Amino acid sequence: MKDIDEVVSITPKMKDTDFKKFSNLIKSEFGIKMPLSKKTMLEARLQKRLRALGMISHSEYCDFLFSPGGLEKELTSLIDVVTTNTTDFFREPKHFELLLTTVLPELIRRSSAPVKIWSAGCSSGEEPYTLGIVLSEFAEKNPDFNFSILATDISNEILNKAINAVYPMSKVDVIPMVMKKKYLLKSKNKANQLVRIAPEVRRKVEFRRLNFMESFPFKDEKDIIFCRNVVIYFDRATQYTLFNKFCAKLSKGGFLFIGHSESISGMELPVRQIAPTVYQKI
Repeated sequence: MKDIDEVVSITPKMKDTDFKKFSNLIKSEFGIKMPLSKKTMLEARLQKRLRALGMISHSEYCDFLFSPGGLEKELTSLIDVVTTNTTDFFREPKHFELLLTTVLPELIRRSSAPVKIWSAGCSSGEEPYTLGIVLSEFAEKNPDFNFSILATDISNEILNKAINAVYPMSKVDVIPMVMKKKYLLKSKNKANQLVRIAPEVRRKVEFRRLNFMESFPFKDEKDIIFCRNVVIYFDRATQYTLFNKFCAKLSKGGFLFIGHSESISGMELPVRQIAPTVYQKI
């Protein structure tokens, strides 16, 4: 027998017709594929928005979303719900080893200009801050070396977390101790178990919101582009379009890093492979 005060929360079911509308919208606006197998996930993730808007069903939310002015008001919140933001410091560590041993030495041999890096799909900031730490270490041994990092993501909510640059201690366990001491600030409240990225690294990273389905607004070419574990959410045709757009923003001889679960096999792109999931523009 249930206690009289027990509250039973039941996730409302989404109609297939509503899911199809959501799926088509998400694909057209953000390029993210949303097959029927993702319906249960979307039902659950939309609960927060239903509660915030005082709605009781996905159909009510669907009507609001597609009402006059609804998309303009709600589209940003919808993408915050839909996107998956799984990332870590020093994720796929061989990429950072290759940066130090091959990529950066080649770039500084070629030019004394500051190296420009783009972390595309930066999520909550772990990737661009890892880049900031690694490149800061490289700069200590190469005094004439300078760099800047552009970090973009489609979600305003996750970008705010990245800009804040505060992480639980458990998140930074993978960072070598010597780097922790140099580039992390511990919370004064020891009970919080939080750290913040040091200001000298934060100053090297510029965060911007960017939807990959739109044109890339910056004019300068990048020497290094990290776009890892992002395009797996797009269909093959959209992946090909995106990789071509990345290559167009990559300087000649620049480097493209993709995730180990991703592939450009069979795509006609102006790059040559120099290591697993690492390519150089030709």
